[in-house]
Amino acid sequence: MAKQELTCNDILKELKAKQYHPIYYLMGEESYYIDLIADYITDNVLTETEKEFNLTVFYGADVDVATVINTAKRYPMMSEHQVVVVKEAQTIRNIEELAFYLQKPLSSTILVICHKHGVLDRRKKLAAEIEKTGLLFDSKRIKEAGLPAFITSYLNRKGVDIEAKSSAMLADFIGTDLSRLTGELEKLIITLPLGQSRITPDQIEKNIGISKDYNNFELRSALVEKNVLKANKIIKFFEENPKANPIQMTLPLLFNFFSNLMLAYYAPDKSDMGIATMLGLRTPWQAKDYMAAMRRYSGVKTMQIISEIRTADAKTKGVGNGSMKDGDILRELVFSILH
Repeated sequence: MAKQELTCNDILKELKAKQYHPIYYLMGEESYYIDLIADYITDNVLTETEKEFNLTVFYGADVDVATVINTAKRYPMMSEHQVVVVKEAQTIRNIEELAFYLQKPLSSTILVICHKHGVLDRRKKLAAEIEKTGLLFDSKRIKEAGLPAFITSYLNRKGVDIEAKSSAMLADFIGTDLSRLTGELEKLIITLPLGQSRITPDQIEKNIGISKDYNNFELRSALVEKNVLKANKIIKFFEENPKANPIQMTLPLLFNFFSNLMLAYYAPDKSDMGIATMLGLRTPWQAKDYMAAMRRYSGVKTMQIISEIRTADAKTKGVGNGSMKDGDILRELVFSILH
């Protein structure tokens, strides 16, 4: 496997086996994985005694590349390794000069560069030198469809189970901000009743503030089932609680679902497994809503719905909208979907 293709789990597995690289260049749009790897190295490579002399943490705004290189060239004191971490490295000027150090890096130094909200130009010499001697990791944002699986996997590693509806509620409400999402998951773990190891919608409602009955997951289910009464109750609840249920969160979720539904019509295999494969879902179980929706919405209707969601989004931005409130826009959209 090419170094740049290593996943976060692959890297952590290497680190736990004490397989270290002279440099870890951690870059990309998803800060969570960058912090996870950097924090593991900071916390686990050195003992508490060794950290006193052999752990250096810089911030990009306060350091130049020459200082980073000179520090990396130092030998460890009474330790096998020294760890040098550079946070917010995207603000360092002339970072390309690091390539000269990497032509002959110290094997006793573990240099960790945290470059958030962007990536290194792979055509430059620095990227080539990193890939020769160390690890270049691109931390990409997780797709919305992968959130339930991420939630389940994260909790399982903590010895906690979660209902499918609960993971969907969290995914819909929190979205792809993994740092915030894992923070909320830790809160749920802490608040689990004694002797209970399964997170339920009731617990989420109590501790996170998401209604177990009135949320985007339930709205989507109501639309799949064409349950007019349930859909209208949810819309009314959203309208009365706009801060907790902004239309700006609802519209992307509906657009994503019906866009996937459109793709599902083109799946050569219309079974649960075939739809799951077509949409890149982790399990056939996740395809059940699409299978149900295909029985109630034609391909032509689905295309119309996608267009109407785009129109509703434009109205929330004031395009073609005189005085409609968000609640009215959503109500009009849901009516057009169901009828």
